[in-house]
Amino acid sequence: MPMFDWIFAFAHFFLFLGLLGYAFYSLIIRNYSRGILLLIFLGLYYFVILHKAVKKEVVRKRGGRAPK
Repeated sequence: MPMFDWIFAFAHFFLFLGLLGYAFYSLIIRNYSRGILLLIFLGLYYFVILHKAVKKEVVRKRGGRAPK
């Protein structure tokens, strides 16, 4: 099961980076509404879903206690 967790995490990481790149590409080609909307939703996704887990993992890697 741990191997599946790694594959799942990397797949979502690369999808996140791909969408982030597409959002910036949309801004470069002057499609501001699509680019800004994608950036807003990616930001919300990060802060609502990922931020707490990322902070816990950073604290765990440093050897401290994870915040609750």
